[in-house]
Amino acid sequence: MLNLYTHKTNPAVKYILNILAFACMFTFSANAQSARKIHDKAILVDTHNDILTTVIEDHVRIDSNLKGKTHSDLNRFKEGGVDVQIFSIWCDGSYSKGTAFAMANREIDSLYALAARNPGSMMIVRTPADLRKAVRQKKLASMMGVEGGHMIEERMDYLDSLYKRGVRYMTLTWNNSTSWATSAMDESGSNPKKEESLAPGRKKGLNDFGKQVVKRMNELGMIVDLSHVGEQTFWDAIQTSTKPVIASHSCSYTLCPVFRNLKDDQVRAIAKNGGVIHLNFFSGFVDPNFLNRDSAFRSRHKAEYDSLIKLNPEPYFANSKLFTKYADEVKSLRPPLSMLIDHLDYIVKLVGVDHVGMGSDFDGVNSLPQQLDDVTNYPLITEELVKRGYSRKDINKILGGNFIRVFEANSK
Repeated sequence: MLNLYTHKTNPAVKYILNILAFACMFTFSANAQSARKIHDKAILVDTHNDILTTVIEDHVRIDSNLKGKTHSDLNRFKEGGVDVQIFSIWCDGSYSKGTAFAMANREIDSLYALAARNPGSMMIVRTPADLRKAVRQKKLASMMGVEGGHMIEERMDYLDSLYKRGVRYMTLTWNNSTSWATSAMDESGSNPKKEESLAPGRKKGLNDFGKQVVKRMNELGMIVDLSHVGEQTFWDAIQTSTKPVIASHSCSYTLCPVFRNLKDDQVRAIAKNGGVIHLNFFSGFVDPNFLNRDSAFRSRHKAEYDSLIKLNPEPYFANSKLFTKYADEVKSLRPPLSMLIDHLDYIVKLVGVDHVGMGSDFDGVNSLPQQLDDVTNYPLITEELVKRGYSRKDINKILGGNFIRVFEANSK
């Protein structure tokens, strides 16, 4: 019996081992090159990126070099092979009647200004034909999705106005519930601001106005997005919508049981509807143990965390500041990239390859899986899909084809 690990290895064995090592390296290099070709030829659609909020809050321009400051900028979208970016139009629940719709329009204005400054590299997309034209011209196909129904301020004319300005999906709720739809955070009892949770006796789900909103979205051709919504709202919306829906940035509850992820019956319902679940890259939605590590991190920096919460009660603000300050420490908190792809595998095995896509949440989260440092790392996902045996046809669907199909179905 040969001992391949002995210090004095037989020369013939050494030769064989070297040949095997070279073959492995060659195979890895060939796979990486093949994956990059597949990646570059595919139409990559990311259904959720929050950089516009950063533009407003931090006064940055994404047509400048923001490497090291953000996950995204115009040049890095191109470097990562992103062909279609749906920019999130977002504000939190502190915005309400009189302020939320105005903030939505401010973010829309910022995207239009960016496109006007960069006509050779990006294009506002309203229709599937626009999308394909932008891709042919090698411009970033730039779309918008409103993240939170509170931004229509209970007015159907505001919904119509947002559509006219180019918004092509709306997430029915963000973490905060509206008068017409309840959120996953509130329905699950996960809201840390208990005073803002559902009042006792408040009916969960969509009320009559909420169902009218969904029907109007179908009429307009605005995709119904079910990320963030409570389970009852989810089922009410699925039963009301006559067109395919999406979850723009969610993962599998079975693999990571947090209130924002989708349970198996919800995944099956979206598939039956013809819709698509777009994976969220946030560590806390990918790895069930991340939140424990994150909690331990905050405990180690409790004094600073508490002082930041006094400045801004939104936990995301405090977490972002601490994660930036202790960047080296938080690297150890991140799950491996493989765990994100595990979510994709799970959904594919459950309902098929036609119902999964990418919805990164870049620039909206403070922790991402290892290797996914910014939008330029997207090719690593394609490389992992190749390693796991996905065909070119299937990868094309996952990276963007599935979303385009839903976009076309809603535009009819």
